Amino acid sequence: MGAKVSELVVVERHSAITMIGINRPEARNCINTPTANALLEAFKDFNADDEAKVAVLYGVGGNFCAGYDLKELAHNPPTFLTQYGRGPMGPTRYESEKPVIAAVEGFAVAGGLELALWCDLRVIEENAVMGVFCRRFGVPLIDGGTVRLPAIVGLGRALDLILTGRPIKAKEAYDWGLATQMVAVGTAVGGAYNLAQCLVKFPQECLQADRRSTLNAALSSPTLQEALTFEHNNGFPVVAKESIHGAQKFTDGVGRHGKFNLHSNLGNPYKAKL
Repeated sequence: MGAKVSELVVVERHSAITMIGINRPEARNCINTPTANALLEAFKDFNADDEAKVAVLYGVGGNFCAGYDLKELAHNPPTFLTQYGRGPMGPTRYESEKPVIAAVEGFAVAGGLELALWCDLRVIEENAVMGVFCRRFGVPLIDGGTVRLPAIVGLGRALDLILTGRPIKAKEAYDWGLATQMVAVGTAVGGAYNLAQCLVKFPQECLQADRRSTLNAALSSPTLQEALTFEHNNGFPVVAKESIHGAQKFTDGVGRHGKFNLHSNLGNPYKAKL
């Protein structure tokens, strides 16, 4: 296990899983410029680490993230307005090469919602709240919210949340597909870690190729044919590396008759939070 603790971001690696925590609990984990920089660097380090396969993003102290720090915007607007190279929230314009799971406790609102949308999967506690709360203050979504939210929940539902700024509670978020899993209070981090353990069990080149193809089709390709071509070119090299071995396992009886285990028998250092 490796650990890197800073004033603003906590990073720990447990085997193939990297845990990245926003560490501003006194501000409900609002993101200011130093935190955004630290968060982006943490994800760059995660992607550069060949041993790390999946990351879990969470907030320290009971809230995922309540958005961008409006105190900084009010007192130092040039800092906010000149962040073209990255999203104001940190990694939201950075394309991670590996899956990221959000463990959502408490509030994930405004830019915090956008940060959760940047993640591939979202494990949300049953009392958590999401929403475009920045609607009240005239702060636009510029960390991917208008791009990713419609792709995840559809145009009509996205416009509902974006235009009204209303809160969406966990059950509705889960019913809409905005949340991947809904779990008991106090268990989001442990649940996200369990889900990460499930993902690291699979052949990784194939998993990453299918992830790239899915994201490209949903967010990048303007036509069906371009999406299909990308999928073929992206996935075909995996066949020689992993698929033939997988087919041999199948002929030996592994995974036949619909048997599929999406549970891990590995230890969970966050078991106390389950």
